[in-house]
Amino acid sequence: MSPFPVLRLLDAEHYTPGPVLAEQLGVTRASISLALKEADALGVTVHSVKGQGYRLDRAIAWLDEASVAQAMGEQRRYFDLKLYDEIDSTNTALMAAATTGTPSGLVYAAERQTAGRGRRGRRWHGELGGTLMFSLLWRFNLGVADLSGLSLAVGLAVARAVERLGVRGARLKWPNDIVCAEGKLGGILIELSGDALGPSAVVIGIGLNLHLPETARQSLDQAAYDLQSLGYAGDRNALLAAILAELSILLPEFEQRGFAPLALEWEARHAMQDGRAYLHLPNGEVVEGIARGAAPDGALRFETPEGERRVHAGEVSLRRAL
Repeated sequence: MSPFPVLRLLDAEHYTPGPVLAEQLGVTRASISLALKEADALGVTVHSVKGQGYRLDRAIAWLDEASVAQAMGEQRRYFDLKLYDEIDSTNTALMAAATTGTPSGLVYAAERQTAGRGRRGRRWHGELGGTLMFSLLWRFNLGVADLSGLSLAVGLAVARAVERLGVRGARLKWPNDIVCAEGKLGGILIELSGDALGPSAVVIGIGLNLHLPETARQSLDQAAYDLQSLGYAGDRNALLAAILAELSILLPEFEQRGFAPLALEWEARHAMQDGRAYLHLPNGEVVEGIARGAAPDGALRFETPEGERRVHAGEVSLRRAL
């Protein structure tokens, strides 16, 4: 059996006997023992004491649909939230759902993704209970070409949400990273399908670090940080609700007016605004220049000795010049 039902019955303060767990779940004590042996693979340490039972090494604040709905208030009418203990990829699952005519507003959030993906095919790593990973299906009456700049607009919604929750220091990095001075806080993955003239179905994947242990940071190939270290004291339910609430406002605005009205606000939050940077292009070319901000269509305005270049998202990487 999956370890998730057992883990949900445990806490970090009290031992729960195996027979009690088995009775509550309607399984054998051997099934409980086998399930908890898989907890290590989830990054969870379970203490076991003979005669007393099992206890978590750290508390896990689980995602909860009712808590998210309550925190969203009236905005919850725009969304249909589905929670999963484990899924291969929320983005992949929602892309499949989009082909069946599923309406706008469906949200998949997961405690663990076995094949979670970031931009450029990177794997998304997260500690159980320490990351927020979800995807949103949204339909636009726009063609694919008219959705340029959407990832920047979504990043702005995330930045607004975390700031509204009291987090200071979260910034944006073109085209789809959430960062701070110490490293990357999270990222956005946009996948879309549709006709050239519309309509379009878009899956917006968002991943954010709430708590990132030092061992996890050291295993990554880039500097990373977490929201709790920036002072966020809330849980993932409140964070998910805040982001969805902001998206319920921003996405309809984007459909009506595009990214252009958001460009100045985005630039004010851009971590690399007017800073020297290196642009790594798909052909291996590296260009040094100054990141001047976002064009009305979301392209990066990059100043070089030969003049300003407009660079669109894709297999392009922007890195700060040391």
